[in-house]
Amino acid sequence: MGTVIDFETGAVAQLQRRVAQAEEDNRDLLAFARGHSGATAAIHDAVLAAISAEGLDHLLHIVTQEWPDILGVDAVSLALYVGDKGVRADIAGMQFVERRLIEKAAADVAGVVLRDCERGHPLFGPAAEFVRAEALVRLDNETPLPSGLLALGQRESQDMEAHEGAELLGFLGDSLARLLGRWLLP
Repeated sequence: MGTVIDFETGAVAQLQRRVAQAEEDNRDLLAFARGHSGATAAIHDAVLAAISAEGLDHLLHIVTQEWPDILGVDAVSLALYVGDKGVRADIAGMQFVERRLIEKAAADVAGVVLRDCERGHPLFGPAAEFVRAEALVRLDNETPLPSGLLALGQRESQDMEAHEGAELLGFLGDSLARLLGRWLLP
């Protein structure tokens, strides 16, 4: 007479492991989708706030004062150059800087750069020492409109090497570039 081999116990255990892995993958996917949805809503809210600007000064106020809360970041800096002039605006106000510094910084960014860092980009100004994760968004316009960089920074490292948000930030930068043109063209 033959021996009965129990395949059921092993098969059930393997099936339970696969179901547990599928449930974990599903939870991860839902968490990502919720985070992505939240990021999309924040970007849309930021663009809508910028669209409501009543002038260039108001637009700069919205970007530097309101966007940190809307986007959930700790620092926002906007650096623009046009002609031979360069300006940098942040929560502390606006200051003139060398055009070539902004132009060189923008040349190093192809679209959007997301990264963790030991110290934020110099365009953050005094806040740079506290920035541990940054998004640099290139702003491109045709002459005579300004071009430059939008810098968003956070105090906490964010594992920003994953590029899930680059497309959304590109949209934010493109929207801002067009809005700047709206207020600077006659």
